This record gives sequence, structure tokens and C-alpha cells, in this order.
Amino acid sequence: MAQEVVKPDEQVVLGEEIENIRVITLNRPRQLNVISSKVVSLLAKYLEKWEKDDKAELVIIKAIGRAFSAGGDLKMFYDGREPRDSCLEVVYRMYWLCYHIHTYKKTQVALVHGISMGGGASLMVPMKFSVVTEKTVFATPEATIGFHTDCGFSYMLSHLPGHLGEFIALTGARLNGKELVTVGLATHYVPSEKMPELEKRLMCLNSGDRNAVKSAIEEFSLDVKVDEESVLNKQSTINECFSKDSVEEIIKSFETEASKEGNAWIGPMLKSLKRSSPTGLKITLRSIREGRNQTLTESLKKEFRLTMNILRTTISNDVYEGIRALTIDKDNAPKWDPPTLDKVNGEKVDIVFQPFKDELELQIPEKEECRWDGKYEHSAYAQVTEEAK
Repeated sequence: MAQEVVKPDEQVVLGEEIENIRVITLNRPRQLNVISSKVVSLLAKYLEKWEKDDKAELVIIKAIGRAFSAGGDLKMFYDGREPRDSCLEVVYRMYWLCYHIHTYKKTQVALVHGISMGGGASLMVPMKFSVVTEKTVFATPEATIGFHTDCGFSYMLSHLPGHLGEFIALTGARLNGKELVTVGLATHYVPSEKMPELEKRLMCLNSGDRNAVKSAIEEFSLDVKVDEESVLNKQSTINECFSKDSVEEIIKSFETEASKEGNAWIGPMLKSLKRSSPTGLKITLRSIREGRNQTLTESLKKEFRLTMNILRTTISNDVYEGIRALTIDKDNAPKWDPPTLDKVNGEKVDIVFQPFKDELELQIPEKEECRWDGKYEHSAYAQVTEEAK
């Protein structure tokens, strides 16, 4: 398994138990609280323990620093490109955890101040209550580096109004706190200076009663109205363009709209689209479209297949080239292969969506009484690893 660089004594996730309240604090501020293998393991440990603990009623998740979480640890993935499947364990554990976060039995509150992107936002959006501020920034920019929209977001984004999900996934467009609440990706908007008071109020509440928690948050939350220039006010244009059948048609339609008066906002979005990995864009569009007709479980299983095929460079090496250009060499000049959308073979894209053998799929429990089954250490992958030792 790929190992991120973490000091042995570094507490990357803090877990506190205070009467009926449980608190998770992401504690890698210098790394923008990126999600590493150790972070995933600790989150899973705490959440399973507390769901089974009758005394635990309310789980609060927050972060130290200017970021809530900037998503997956890209350097870990880059360093794990050899040997094959070095990152399989952390991917499996993360997607398995995403299911349990979505279906968690205790009341959860995410206090999201700052950057919340990609997989990091999977610790925000599915929560019973997600509180954002004027400094919250959300995006799913995975396609720009040759990856795809994962951690359940092919399901979540596909259920946004109209074709907003395709727009967000393909362009990597950023949403602020007010926009997140308006579109339903967060539940409450609280000014950042009030967040410490809100946290104290929740601690004093000492209860997981959902109505009581909601009322406590609403003591501090504000009604929101998005700014006039918000992309949420461009829904008709977004629907017109991002309802097209292919990425090529989407870009062509977007270019047409960009030439119209009052559409200067499209320019940066088009630039982002055209600089992104052609393979990543095509995989992402198909995944979002499929997510519209899938259950959460089906979407997570599909995302697991996509991620493993992408990391295995089954049809393209783009993800490693994208990470190199963004975070390793930082030249922002990726050389995509293939370099253009018309060169991306549809039959090859089909390959990364093909189901695995049953025992090699992400094992998400079907029965409620067994909901914490299916862990990586009981999977076929772990057995193969153990036999190889």
C-alpha cells in the first residue's frame, strides 16, 4: 500500500469523546487536510465505534487551518504509481467509508470553514447538517487532472437541478457558501466569526436530537441570497450547453453562448474545459450521466472501478501526468495522451466502466444488521496481498 509521508507521532485526525458529543478534527493544516490512508483509517475507526456507542449522540467534524479538506493526497497517489495497485487499499477503504458516512445512524454536523474540494467534500455534503461560511470554497476539479468525479459525487452532483452537475464536474467551477446552501450541497450558512459560538452551543446541547440540533444551528445561521453574478443565475445557459450528448458538443455550445453579450463569465470556464484531460472529461461526463439513474451503492461501485482502472493506466496515463504538472513539477503544462477529445476512443472508455468479478467489486453490505461488513481486510484483495507475503 502506498504510504504518505507522516511523522510517526503526528496526529492527523483527532477524536474526542465529551459526554454525548463526539468530535473529529482533521489535523493536517499544512497539507490542507488532504485525505491520506491514515486519515481514512482513523475516520472509519471513530465512526464505526461511535455509531455502535449508545452514549454517542452527536458527531461533529471540523478542521484546523484554512482548509476543511482539499481532497485526496495527490502526492501519495503519484508516489504509489509503482508497483501496481499500491493505492488500492486506501481507495477501497475511502469509498467503503463514503457509503457509511451517507447512511450514518447518528446525527452529524460538519463545520466547514475554508477549502472543501473533491473527496474532502464527501465529509461535508452527506452530513445531516453541513454548516458553511463566507470563506467556504467547494469544487470537484478531478477531470482537470485526468481523474473523475468520485467519493459519491457522481451520484450527488447528478441529482442537482438541471445539468448543473455536469457543469460543476466538467469545469471544476467553484461554489461559495451561499451557493452551496442554495443548491442543497450544504444545509446552513453561518458567518465565520460565529462558528466558535456555534460549536460551543452544540457542545452545551449535549444531544443528538435532530430538531434540537437544527434549532441550535439556526440561532446563528443566516438566510442566503446568491450574488447577481453567481453561476446559479446562469442555469438556463448551463442547461442548454451541458445537456448535450458529448463533451465536444458541450464545448461547441458553450463557445456559441460565450459570444453573446453578457456571457463573459463563460470564458474562464471554457479555458478550464479545454485545458483538461480529454480522457478525464469523457469518463467524468459518462459517470455523472450514469449516476442520475444509479443508487448510491451502484455509483460508489462504479467509481471504484473507474479509479482502479485510471490508476492502473488501463487506457491512459493522464492522471499521473496531471498530478505531475499540478503538484510535482508545478509547470501546469500537462501533455495529455491522447491530446484531443476526437482522439479518445469510445470503446476504450467503455473498458474502464466494465464490472469486475463479483469478489473484486467494492463490497458494500446489503443487510442493515451487517452494515459494517465488507471491510478491506476481509476482501479478496487483502487475501491476495496476504498470500503474496
